[in-house]
Amino acid sequence: MIKQRWLGSVLIASALAISQTCVAQPAAPADFSELVERTAPAVVNIRTTARLSQHAQQFPDLGDESDPGWEFFRRFMPQPGPGGPGAQPNPHQGPMPRTPRPDREIPRGQGSGFIISTDGYVITNHHVVDGADEIIVTLPDKREFKAHLIGSDQRSDVALVKIDGTALPSSKIGDPAKLKVGEWVIAIGSPFGLQNTVTAGIVSAKGRETGELLPFIQTDAAVNPGNSGGPLINMRGEVVGVNSQIFTTSGAYAGISFAIPIDEAMRIGDQLRTTGKVVRGRIGVLIGEVSREVAEAIGLQKAAGALVSSVEGDGPADKAGVKPGDVIIKYESKPVESSSDLRRMVASTKPGAKVTATVWRNGAPRDLQITVGEMQPDQPHQARADQGHGAAPAVDGLGLAVSDIPADQQKELKIKGGVQVDNVDGAAALAGIRSGDYILSINNTEVTNAKQYAELVAKLDLNKAAALLVRSGEQSRYVILHPSEH
Repeated sequence: MIKQRWLGSVLIASALAISQTCVAQPAAPADFSELVERTAPAVVNIRTTARLSQHAQQFPDLGDESDPGWEFFRRFMPQPGPGGPGAQPNPHQGPMPRTPRPDREIPRGQGSGFIISTDGYVITNHHVVDGADEIIVTLPDKREFKAHLIGSDQRSDVALVKIDGTALPSSKIGDPAKLKVGEWVIAIGSPFGLQNTVTAGIVSAKGRETGELLPFIQTDAAVNPGNSGGPLINMRGEVVGVNSQIFTTSGAYAGISFAIPIDEAMRIGDQLRTTGKVVRGRIGVLIGEVSREVAEAIGLQKAAGALVSSVEGDGPADKAGVKPGDVIIKYESKPVESSSDLRRMVASTKPGAKVTATVWRNGAPRDLQITVGEMQPDQPHQARADQGHGAAPAVDGLGLAVSDIPADQQKELKIKGGVQVDNVDGAAALAGIRSGDYILSINNTEVTNAKQYAELVAKLDLNKAAALLVRSGEQSRYVILHPSEH
């Protein structure tokens, strides 16, 4: 028995040893030296200056001598005067005159960029060059150029500048679509002004939504202030992104950084080079996400698409027949997974193009033809808040009291049918419906008037959730009511 146990132990130990030799060990970190040698020459440092006028050079008022910080500011921010630096004003002479100085250039900020053509076009971030009076580009070989701003786009945070040169080193452009999560990448730039700094990491995620117009590549390569506008480079030496943002609670790198996909940046750069500006499409709708609850209530198989909450009067979508409460599920035959997807699809469409949008309405899809308009500079959308009407009659099983909408008001609202909310209580009140709102549909059935509304409510199973399309002011949304829970 003892011998058998010993043999068993030997066999187990041998098996473990064999298995350990057969299991693939994690790959050692890559040697990036050759990659850096090939790509770094095209990465530039960008510093900017702003013109400081004589009016902006007024020395600060040191305030009251009783202030605890007065002595500190007297020493380190001396005011000019006959006594030289640090001299204190003579109280018997009154305020010391301030001598006007000529305008001068002062450092404004630093960032990074990379050359995309041998004749000197450079991609960087909008926020690196925004507001600059002078842009200075420095190459790794210490050559310095004054750059000319070709164009800058705030929405995408992409800018294109030009330096005068020939046979300049240029970056090889890659395809972000081929980038894989977990793949090694490097970032080159000038964090904190430290030129030609290289950091490495992996691709953490693709298509990351941050509320911006473009999807981002997320990495864990260290990116800090000054890296902005520099390239994100794959192991083939191709630029796949423009380092643009970091997630931080302290202002310093916290392990998460974001890059603009290079295909998007190049598309924007091409427009800036050609016209000096970026032209984007628009269809004139306010959109939001589709929740799981809403998707189930209106018959969608999954929570996807862009929920239309408001349609701009006489805008492209309005002319095509898009209505509040529609869910746009396809755009030019491509599935719309989220509202951000639709924003990007529309923005990248050339104004004037005719496109097909598939909307989900009343439990079924339908195709609409939209002629895309041109996006104008950002202007806040002013929504009109309609006022409530009438007294406060008794509410129904949903917690609502409604009445017909006058024909002239329907025309003004650009709706057909519907009912207006005169009083609200119970489940409807807790769900956020208010007096003055309009009910346009219940469970995918359009509401035509108060009588038909009452018939629909009478047929409802109040133990089940009901999906109401509610318009508030100029925006519409789906509200899920749970009458039996209140």
